[in-house]
Amino acid sequence: MFWKFDLHTTSHIDTLLEKEDVTLTEVMDEEDVLQECKAQNHKLVDFLLRPQCMEDLVTFITQEPSTDVEEKVKYKYPNISCELLTSDVGQINDRLGEDESLLMKLYGFLQNEPPLNPLLASFFSKVLSILIGRKPEQIVDFLRKREDFVDLMIKHIGTSAIMDLLLRMLTCFEPQQLRQDVLNWLNEEKVIQRLVDMVQSSQDEDRHSNASQSLCEIIRLSRDQMFQVQGCSEPDPLLTTLEKQETVEQLLSNIFDKEKNESAIVSVIQILLTLFETRRPAFEGHMECPPGMSHPSFSVNHSILEAVRPRLKDFHQLLLEPPKKNVMKTTWGVLDPPVGNTRLNVVRLVASLLQSNTHSINTELINLNTLGVILDMYFKYIWNNFLHIQVEICTAMILAMPPAPTDNQPDTEQDHPRESILIKHLFQKCQFIQRIVDAWSSNEKEQAEGGRRRGYMGHLTRIANSVVHNCDKGPNGAQIQQLISELPEEDRERWEAFISGQLADTNKRNTVDLVNTHHIHSSSDDEVDFKDSSFHPDSSLQQAFSDYQMQQMTSNFIEQFGFNDEEFADQDDVVDIPFDRISDINFSLNTNESANIALFEARCKEKIQQFEDAGSDEEDIWDEKDVTFAPEAQRRPSSGSTDSEESTDSEEEDVKRDPFEVSNPSTDDRMEVDTGWDAYCDGWLCTNVVPPSSSSSSSKDCGSSEAQEEPCCEQRSITETVINGSMKETVSLTVDAKTETAVFKRSAKHTSIHNATDLCTLQDKEHSAIVQSTLSHRQLCLLKN
Repeated sequence: MFWKFDLHTTSHIDTLLEKEDVTLTEVMDEEDVLQECKAQNHKLVDFLLRPQCMEDLVTFITQEPSTDVEEKVKYKYPNISCELLTSDVGQINDRLGEDESLLMKLYGFLQNEPPLNPLLASFFSKVLSILIGRKPEQIVDFLRKREDFVDLMIKHIGTSAIMDLLLRMLTCFEPQQLRQDVLNWLNEEKVIQRLVDMVQSSQDEDRHSNASQSLCEIIRLSRDQMFQVQGCSEPDPLLTTLEKQETVEQLLSNIFDKEKNESAIVSVIQILLTLFETRRPAFEGHMECPPGMSHPSFSVNHSILEAVRPRLKDFHQLLLEPPKKNVMKTTWGVLDPPVGNTRLNVVRLVASLLQSNTHSINTELINLNTLGVILDMYFKYIWNNFLHIQVEICTAMILAMPPAPTDNQPDTEQDHPRESILIKHLFQKCQFIQRIVDAWSSNEKEQAEGGRRRGYMGHLTRIANSVVHNCDKGPNGAQIQQLISELPEEDRERWEAFISGQLADTNKRNTVDLVNTHHIHSSSDDEVDFKDSSFHPDSSLQQAFSDYQMQQMTSNFIEQFGFNDEEFADQDDVVDIPFDRISDINFSLNTNESANIALFEARCKEKIQQFEDAGSDEEDIWDEKDVTFAPEAQRRPSSGSTDSEESTDSEEEDVKRDPFEVSNPSTDDRMEVDTGWDAYCDGWLCTNVVPPSSSSSSSKDCGSSEAQEEPCCEQRSITETVINGSMKETVSLTVDAKTETAVFKRSAKHTSIHNATDLCTLQDKEHSAIVQSTLSHRQLCLLKN
């Protein structure tokens, strides 16, 4: 490791700070200045706490850098200054939070004209946020003395860092009473009304977006805080102001009574959707309120609905005449006009209003035929799934919700069951059933002609299933059945045929598992019996091997996996050694014995004659012949002198003529075989083959080596038998000068053969040895050399 060699770097800041004329920029140029500051290096902290250094640090983050500085290092010192001031060192926080001159210099950044430098604004917001968290009382007192603080915050709300700072002020005050004081102060400064005024067509999109997001976050944070602190007696003043009817009316007036602006309309709808959040959002839907929780922040305020109801006609008109959008060309075709963000958010607002299940709202939607317009959009824009899911939500809520209570018919009256006016409008005025069947038939016809499946078909399937489900089991089942029965006979028959045919087939296809999970089990919970696996009738060996694998090898294999201490003890002293059950394995094969016997006899009678010439009268090269060998002392002297005396002549002759070439059939060409065994290789005998020379072959007596020789001396065969333990090995060498081949045969036989399979295996090994040992005279000569 590097610390073994003492390779760690040492800081040069201490040495640098010993200089009398060291400057702040020189210290900030050190690479480890931030690390040393967070480690609270005393010399460095004392240096930074100097009045001039603190003032310079604040100046770096509040004033624009010089334009003469290179761009890549332009914000180097402002960035380092921000990190030093927010390093959470107690002495720095105290000095910055208690020195009003430094706070005034910091506050002066807000007094710049918009737009603010976004990077410097983030530095300013970060420094002020940490001061709010560490010195809340001092900072609140300082800000409350600044009469233009709220005005400046609203003025720069288009900068995201300033919006974050405003939200930070609502959350980071730990004492509950201090937080309540801050909320009351901001409410007195009319921060909600000022944010509402930012959402109108005269402002730019950044202010629309940030003001809307600020109001939405104030709603959510206030409701979350009231949920967490249930013992708080005082309501949240900002939330109360937002939920007032006049505040909502002002929001709607900003977008409808002035020039239509899509950004402003979408921002206001986002605020309304947040106000309509009766339950906390969760994954793909909503999470129910906690049991027993009836806090007003979790219910829709009636004043909000009363402010929205008169404006429903304006929202309906937006569906018919949205803000002007350019023609959009897509891969599917031309959209003129496209759905647009405005109409999509209006449909989302309608879904939220339906969820409130208010009779006055439902009646107004019916009178305007808003549901019919939404269904028209659904079937027109066949590829907009954002629209399709919202329409599906609307229809599902209408079918599943109980009828909304009315003023003339309270909830306690149950003599006559109420009917849902929305369901009646959907089935009669909007012709809901007929449009589902028509759209399905039109899609099938288009697909039959080679067209694509329409993009809303998946949602249409779920809408149709919702109708069927609520007709059978829903709270409005009787009404739905009655409305279907009142349909024209042709439409009713088409619907019944549709749900029993096309819809049923689609549901059946959709419920088929893409992957068969029937046989998937947990390896830790279930035991899979591999013995149930089926094998081919002729594969009895595979079945036996599978049984062998699954058989328990020892009595306590799992419990005593690994070494046992008793294994290292003297076995005579151990009396409780467990009996090894491996000897009990019954490895039986259910095979056809007669077929194996016939195969064995056929293999024994088989002769391998691939190296013989067809029709040759030569002796069978596979016949084994016993050969006796003379002692080494008797054979070596006769050939040793000849080899030494005539070695030069033999080498010269080898260059001129191939020693194994047969030039004349009558020539007595012979090959001397050295029958002495020169080496042993892992218990197997090896032979040395010596090519003959012309002089030695004439002077040497072939019979002296007691080797068997053909009458013409063209073929020699040598055989020797060696017994090595339970292995009996026969080694033979046959040299044929006529065909220029040398065959080395080595066969091994066990002294005991258990069954026919073992013997067949030995025959295969013998055959392999014969084939691999066949060499020509030339190859033998090259190997010898």
